[in-house]
Amino acid sequence: MGKPGTAALFAAVGAVALTAVLAPPASAIIGGHDATADYPFMVSVQKDGHHYCGATLIEPDWIVTAGHCTVNVEPEQLSVRIGDHDRTKGAEAQVTEVIAHPDFSYEPFRADVAVMKLDHPVDAQPVEIAAEPGPIGTGTRLLGWGMTCEDGSECPDPPSTLQELDSELVPDDRCTENYDPDNELCTDSPTENAQACILDSGGPQLKGRPGDWRLIGATSRDGDADPTCATGPGIYTDLTAHRDWIERTTAR
Repeated sequence: MGKPGTAALFAAVGAVALTAVLAPPASAIIGGHDATADYPFMVSVQKDGHHYCGATLIEPDWIVTAGHCTVNVEPEQLSVRIGDHDRTKGAEAQVTEVIAHPDFSYEPFRADVAVMKLDHPVDAQPVEIAAEPGPIGTGTRLLGWGMTCEDGSECPDPPSTLQELDSELVPDDRCTENYDPDNELCTDSPTENAQACILDSGGPQLKGRPGDWRLIGATSRDGDADPTCATGPGIYTDLTAHRDWIERTTAR
């Protein structure tokens, strides 16, 4: 996740990313647990062989992620692993094209969405983007391989096993950091001190149930002025609002 004002929420470590190695202000799932269902569409985007961002398979040869996962990166640096709880396993492909939304902006955040083309169709099941995210209170699930604690010195390595966290859509006024209610989703977890954080950026926000998931969002950034990831809501790019652009761009 990224956060204007602190460089990024999901840049507490994202700052690691952005300033030190030009990685995105990512997010990590704090307070989650090992994945309990199959997510054949879950993607680990890897930069120079290391997990970099989450993403979601939406066509056999296209993935969708956060726009800020495209900052200071070239396609030839990126590969993916798809469909396994272990980010070092699953179907493998190279990224050949990176396309951020034409309105994407990092400071301030705007249209934080991008698609990436793979060098071949992978043998994994894509997920469909929902027609709409649902009303306030809709239950959602977040997925990621981000760091699992606030202090990077206590958890220096991201987990190998995919983490999940149940969450829900909350009122727009809960998100205060440069939030766009027409194109973003304000999300919080009923679990105390639990939220996405570093290296979860771009990962999916789902609604539905095991075997019948629909994609509604992509992890973007922190939703309040508190610099810690897990206290307060997070902001997720509303992929249903960008569905037309995503479908036009990947229909080539």
